[in-house]
Amino acid sequence: MSPQLATLIAWSCFIISWIAAAFWADRTEKRPARREEWLYRGLTVVGAFLLYRGGVESSSATRRIWALGAGGDWAMFALVVAGFAFAWWARLHLGRLWSSSVTKKADHRIVDTGPYGLVRHPIYTGLLLSIAATAGQLGTGYAVAGVLFFLAAFWIKARLEERFLRDELGEGDYDAYRRRVPMLLPLGPRGWSRAARMAWMSGAFWKAARRR
Repeated sequence: MSPQLATLIAWSCFIISWIAAAFWADRTEKRPARREEWLYRGLTVVGAFLLYRGGVESSSATRRIWALGAGGDWAMFALVVAGFAFAWWARLHLGRLWSSSVTKKADHRIVDTGPYGLVRHPIYTGLLLSIAATAGQLGTGYAVAGVLFFLAAFWIKARLEERFLRDELGEGDYDAYRRRVPMLLPLGPRGWSRAARMAWMSGAFWKAARRR
Protein backbone atom coordinates (compact mmCIF):
# COMPACT_ATOMS: atom_id res chain seq x y z
CA MET A 1 0.00 0.00 0.00
CA SER A 2 1.30 3.46 -0.90
CA PRO A 3 1.25 6.30 1.64
CA GLN A 4 -1.09 8.23 -0.69
CA LEU A 5 -3.62 5.39 -0.66
CA ALA A 6 -3.30 5.08 3.12
CA THR A 7 -4.03 8.80 3.45
CA LEU A 8 -7.07 8.49 1.19
CA ILE A 9 -8.40 5.61 3.31
CA ALA A 10 -7.78 7.60 6.50
CA TRP A 11 -9.71 10.57 5.11
CA SER A 12 -12.60 8.31 4.03
CA CYS A 13 -12.82 6.68 7.45
CA PHE A 14 -12.69 10.01 9.20
CA ILE A 15 -15.39 11.62 7.06
CA ILE A 16 -17.76 8.64 7.36
CA SER A 17 -17.32 8.36 11.13
CA TRP A 18 -17.66 12.12 11.60
CA ILE A 19 -20.94 12.21 9.67
CA ALA A 20 -22.25 9.23 11.63
CA ALA A 21 -21.40 10.95 14.92
CA ALA A 22 -23.39 14.05 13.92
CA PHE A 23 -26.51 12.37 15.32
CA TRP A 24 -24.89 12.40 18.79
CA ALA A 25 -25.66 15.99 19.78
CA ASP A 26 -28.09 17.96 21.91
CA ARG A 27 -30.83 20.05 20.36
CA THR A 28 -29.95 23.53 19.15
CA GLU A 29 -31.46 26.46 21.02
CA LYS A 30 -30.03 29.36 19.06
CA ARG A 31 -27.73 30.10 16.14
CA PRO A 32 -26.43 33.25 14.40
CA ALA A 33 -28.02 34.55 11.22
CA ARG A 34 -27.44 32.24 8.26
CA ARG A 35 -25.84 35.04 6.24
CA GLU A 36 -22.98 35.20 8.76
CA GLU A 37 -22.02 31.60 7.93
CA TRP A 38 -21.84 31.87 4.15
CA LEU A 39 -18.28 33.17 4.01
CA TYR A 40 -16.58 30.40 5.97
CA ARG A 41 -18.74 27.76 4.29
CA GLY A 42 -17.78 29.06 0.85
CA LEU A 43 -14.08 29.14 1.74
CA THR A 44 -14.34 25.56 3.03
CA VAL A 45 -15.84 24.35 -0.24
CA VAL A 46 -13.13 26.09 -2.27
CA GLY A 47 -10.44 24.68 0.01
CA ALA A 48 -11.81 21.15 -0.39
CA PHE A 49 -11.89 21.51 -4.16
CA LEU A 50 -8.33 22.81 -4.29
CA LEU A 51 -7.08 19.98 -2.09
CA TYR A 52 -8.87 17.46 -4.33
CA ARG A 53 -7.41 19.16 -7.41
CA GLY A 54 -4.00 18.98 -5.78
CA GLY A 55 -4.47 15.23 -5.43
CA VAL A 56 -5.23 14.92 -9.13
CA GLU A 57 -2.23 17.06 -10.06
CA SER A 58 0.11 15.09 -7.81
CA SER A 59 -0.13 12.09 -10.14
CA SER A 60 2.03 14.04 -12.59
CA ALA A 61 5.63 14.40 -11.39
CA THR A 62 6.14 17.50 -13.55
CA ARG A 63 3.36 19.37 -11.73
CA ARG A 64 4.62 18.71 -8.22
CA ILE A 65 6.54 21.46 -6.47
CA TRP A 66 8.30 18.96 -4.22
CA ALA A 67 8.46 15.23 -3.55
CA LEU A 68 9.25 13.98 -0.05
CA GLY A 69 9.99 10.40 -1.01
CA ALA A 70 8.48 7.31 0.61
CA GLY A 71 9.77 8.11 4.09
CA GLY A 72 8.52 11.68 4.00
CA ASP A 73 5.14 10.65 2.60
CA TRP A 74 4.66 8.10 5.39
CA ALA A 75 5.61 10.78 7.92
CA MET A 76 2.89 13.02 6.45
CA PHE A 77 0.44 10.13 6.72
CA ALA A 78 1.31 9.79 10.41
CA LEU A 79 0.58 13.50 10.89
CA VAL A 80 -2.74 13.12 9.08
CA VAL A 81 -3.74 10.37 11.51
CA ALA A 82 -2.47 12.41 14.47
CA GLY A 83 -4.61 15.34 13.37
CA PHE A 84 -7.68 13.14 13.10
CA ALA A 85 -6.98 11.63 16.52
CA PHE A 86 -6.70 15.09 18.08
CA ALA A 87 -9.96 16.22 16.43
CA TRP A 88 -11.75 13.06 17.61
CA TRP A 89 -10.42 13.52 21.14
CA ALA A 90 -11.95 17.00 21.12
CA ARG A 91 -15.21 15.73 19.63
CA LEU A 92 -15.60 13.03 22.27
CA HIS A 93 -14.61 15.39 25.07
CA LEU A 94 -17.18 17.96 23.93
CA GLY A 95 -19.85 15.26 23.79
CA ARG A 96 -23.38 16.31 22.94
CA LEU A 97 -22.45 20.02 22.90
CA TRP A 98 -20.79 19.54 19.50
CA SER A 99 -22.31 21.01 16.35
CA SER A 100 -21.11 21.24 12.76
CA SER A 101 -22.16 24.90 12.66
CA VAL A 102 -22.10 27.77 15.12
CA THR A 103 -24.90 27.14 17.63
CA LYS A 104 -25.90 27.34 21.26
CA LYS A 105 -26.99 23.95 22.58
CA ALA A 106 -29.31 23.15 25.44
CA ASP A 107 -27.40 23.48 28.74
CA HIS A 108 -24.45 24.95 26.86
CA ARG A 109 -21.39 25.81 28.93
CA ILE A 110 -17.73 26.68 28.45
CA VAL A 111 -15.62 23.53 28.16
CA ASP A 112 -12.04 24.31 29.18
CA THR A 113 -10.65 20.87 30.05
CA GLY A 114 -8.95 18.15 27.99
CA PRO A 115 -7.98 19.39 24.52
CA TYR A 116 -9.97 22.57 25.20
CA GLY A 117 -7.41 23.41 27.84
CA LEU A 118 -4.71 23.39 25.16
CA VAL A 119 -6.49 25.36 22.42
CA ARG A 120 -9.94 26.89 22.21
CA HIS A 121 -10.77 25.15 18.92
CA PRO A 122 -8.99 21.77 19.00
CA ILE A 123 -11.18 20.24 16.27
CA TYR A 124 -10.04 22.93 13.85
CA THR A 125 -6.45 22.49 15.02
CA GLY A 126 -6.56 18.75 14.36
CA LEU A 127 -8.19 19.17 10.96
CA LEU A 128 -5.70 21.84 9.91
CA LEU A 129 -2.84 19.52 10.85
CA SER A 130 -4.34 16.73 8.73
CA ILE A 131 -5.01 19.09 5.82
CA ALA A 132 -1.49 20.57 5.93
CA ALA A 133 0.07 17.10 6.13
CA THR A 134 -2.03 15.95 3.17
CA ALA A 135 -0.85 18.96 1.18
CA GLY A 136 2.74 18.20 2.20
CA GLN A 137 2.33 14.71 0.82
CA LEU A 138 0.76 15.92 -2.44
CA GLY A 139 3.33 18.66 -3.04
CA THR A 140 1.30 20.74 -5.50
CA GLY A 141 0.39 24.40 -5.69
CA TYR A 142 -3.31 23.57 -5.64
CA ALA A 143 -2.90 21.67 -2.37
CA VAL A 144 -1.01 24.56 -0.76
CA ALA A 145 -3.74 26.98 -1.88
CA GLY A 146 -6.31 24.61 -0.38
CA VAL A 147 -4.56 24.78 3.00
CA LEU A 148 -4.70 28.58 2.93
CA PHE A 149 -8.42 28.57 2.13
CA PHE A 150 -9.10 26.10 4.93
CA LEU A 151 -7.04 28.19 7.34
CA ALA A 152 -9.04 31.31 6.46
CA ALA A 153 -12.33 29.40 6.76
CA PHE A 154 -11.54 27.95 10.19
CA TRP A 155 -10.23 31.27 11.49
CA ILE A 156 -13.38 33.11 10.36
CA LYS A 157 -15.62 30.39 11.81
CA ALA A 158 -13.71 30.41 15.09
CA ARG A 159 -14.07 34.19 15.38
CA LEU A 160 -17.81 33.99 14.63
CA GLU A 161 -18.23 31.18 17.15
CA GLU A 162 -16.38 33.06 19.87
CA ARG A 163 -18.31 36.27 19.30
CA PHE A 164 -21.61 34.37 19.39
CA LEU A 165 -20.80 32.28 22.48
CA ARG A 166 -19.36 35.29 24.27
CA ASP A 167 -22.72 37.04 23.91
CA GLU A 168 -24.69 33.92 24.87
CA LEU A 169 -22.60 32.53 27.74
CA GLY A 170 -21.35 35.74 29.32
CA GLU A 171 -18.54 38.10 28.39
CA GLY A 172 -16.63 37.75 31.64
CA ASP A 173 -16.37 33.96 31.65
CA TYR A 174 -15.53 33.64 27.98
CA ASP A 175 -12.99 36.45 28.03
CA ALA A 176 -11.26 34.78 30.97
CA TYR A 177 -11.11 31.55 28.97
CA ARG A 178 -9.68 33.39 25.96
CA ARG A 179 -6.95 34.95 28.09
CA ARG A 180 -5.93 31.54 29.46
CA VAL A 181 -6.03 29.42 26.30
CA PRO A 182 -4.74 30.18 22.75
CA MET A 183 -7.08 29.91 19.78
CA LEU A 184 -5.55 27.32 17.42
CA LEU A 185 -1.89 26.80 18.25
CA PRO A 186 -0.80 25.37 21.62
CA LEU A 187 1.46 27.93 23.31
CA GLY A 188 0.24 30.47 20.72
CA PRO A 189 -1.07 33.99 21.43
CA ARG A 190 -4.03 34.27 23.78
CA GLY A 191 -7.16 36.24 23.01
CA TRP A 192 -7.85 39.57 24.66
CA SER A 193 -11.21 41.17 25.18
CA ARG A 194 -11.85 44.56 23.57
CA ALA A 195 -11.66 46.22 26.98
CA ALA A 196 -8.31 44.56 27.69
CA ARG A 197 -6.91 45.67 24.33
CA MET A 198 -8.07 49.23 24.91
CA ALA A 199 -6.57 49.23 28.41
CA TRP A 200 -3.24 47.94 27.09
CA MET A 201 -3.19 50.48 24.25
CA SER A 202 -4.04 53.30 26.65
CA GLY A 203 -1.28 52.22 29.03
CA ALA A 204 1.25 51.95 26.19
CA PHE A 205 0.28 55.41 24.94
CA TRP A 206 0.77 57.06 28.35
CA LYS A 207 4.09 55.30 28.90
CA ALA A 208 5.31 56.59 25.52
CA ALA A 209 4.05 60.06 26.34
CA ARG A 210 5.89 60.13 29.70
CA ARG A 211 9.14 59.12 28.01
CA ARG A 212 8.92 62.23 25.89
